[in-house]
Amino acid sequence: MKKTYIIILSLFFGSLLLLPSCAKRGFITGGAKDTIAPKITSSSPENYTTNFSGKEIKIVFDELIKVKDINKQLIISPPMKKQPIIVPQGSASKFISIKIQDTLQPNTTYSFNFGQSITDNNEGNPYSQFRYVFSTGDYIDSLKLVGKIKDAEAKKTENFISIQLYEAATFSDSTVYKEAPLYITNTLDSAKIFAFENLKAGKYYMIALKDQNNNYKFDPRTDKIGFLNETISLPNDTVFELELFKEKPKLKVEKPTQESSNKFFMAYEGEIEKAKISATYGKENISVKLTSSPDTNKDSVQLFVPNMEKDSVTFTIETEIYKKTFTSKIKKIEETDSLFIDSNQKGTLAFRDSFVLKTNTPIEKINTEKITLINKDSVKIPFTTNYNEFKREIIFDFKKEENEKYKITAAPGAFIDFYNTPNDTLVFNFSTKQYSDYGNLRINLNSVSRFPVIVEILKSNGEIAAKGYSEGEKSINFELLEPNLFTLRIIYDDNKNKIWDTGNFLEKRQAEEIIYFPKEIDVRANWDVEQEF
Repeated sequence: MKKTYIIILSLFFGSLLLLPSCAKRGFITGGAKDTIAPKITSSSPENYTTNFSGKEIKIVFDELIKVKDINKQLIISPPMKKQPIIVPQGSASKFISIKIQDTLQPNTTYSFNFGQSITDNNEGNPYSQFRYVFSTGDYIDSLKLVGKIKDAEAKKTENFISIQLYEAATFSDSTVYKEAPLYITNTLDSAKIFAFENLKAGKYYMIALKDQNNNYKFDPRTDKIGFLNETISLPNDTVFELELFKEKPKLKVEKPTQESSNKFFMAYEGEIEKAKISATYGKENISVKLTSSPDTNKDSVQLFVPNMEKDSVTFTIETEIYKKTFTSKIKKIEETDSLFIDSNQKGTLAFRDSFVLKTNTPIEKINTEKITLINKDSVKIPFTTNYNEFKREIIFDFKKEENEKYKITAAPGAFIDFYNTPNDTLVFNFSTKQYSDYGNLRINLNSVSRFPVIVEILKSNGEIAAKGYSEGEKSINFELLEPNLFTLRIIYDDNKNKIWDTGNFLEKRQAEEIIYFPKEIDVRANWDVEQEF
């Protein structure tokens, strides 16, 4: 009986396992995800057709496709003055139709590179870098040219860089400003490499553009440019490199506009900080102060003038190579800019920083006898001041001690502005941390190819945290850095002016060379870091 009982139970539980479950619902998965790109089943005329003379091209696929971002992705080489009509755009279709609107050049190989614009309708799988090629002559040009792009200043190169070829025989310096190139390609949004295909033999000039207007022409106000100084002869198996830079625009100013009873705003392009400015009021020469705009996002400056009653004032702005004169009407405006002084540095002052006061009107006099700087023990600390008129900044320099508290007191009359207005009593409190809250970094310049060099330590936001200069010294110390992940770069200061200089196309001058250290440098509190470069 015992043996029989066990067998029955086994059969019973086994039958339960075989019963279908009604409490649990399953889901139909639909199979594996589609990862296959669409395929071309036919094209009319066929790809790589010669003696092309038609006006429409039709490319048929094996499934529904979409064409997206065609304005960015599609590269037509040589460029066409009248862009072809391409359908579909946005809607699904099994074909692409290209209707040519332009007059085609004779004996020329044309290439349509669709980049990543063609995808299947369901999963968005791209048909990458599809090229449709035809020739209006009796053969297809077959030469290639490859290269890479880098930014002359920034560590990361932007996407969608146009690389353009011009026939050397007809090229002049003005060509890049006025004419479309013979051939064009693009880095798109992937690796910063480029390739030309289906080129004919010959000599060419090559440039690269971050073409903001997408018109294949260089606009120095908006575009970055890179160029080779020499011509290229094809065939050629060299891998070329072009460095993009933004030219420094020449100074250009616009007519000042009145913003308050004693202040005008003036828009500008180029470098204005070192420009001379003068003003006349009737036949009288008057004092005028040129300072930066409080809005750092605008290319404009402030012009402070005395309070006046006449109806106009004449401004003259000039440099060694530029001069412009404007007469601006004076409106009756009750609003007047008055002296206000404050500091953005609240709480802790880093050892590498100076204490700075910002004013909204220009300062004419600083009386240091009416200013005191004391520590937490009320001991007076010696200091010096420097005034940056353009930035309207009063800079305090003094020896800072660790873990110390400081107080700056400015009595009335310590600062007198352009309008003879004295400050009210000002009090500013700040402190320092311990040395151990900071880290030290030593850079050994054993691999630099020449001197002098500028060495810059950059924060993650691109701001310069520290800067050094070497005319031959192999090591530079950066002490008391605030803990951070830093980017290190060196600038070959070939003209020895201690700043990075951009290039200029017309002058055939490349930007000064910048080399980035490939990895971020971790500087932590109470650490001493030594890095070979």
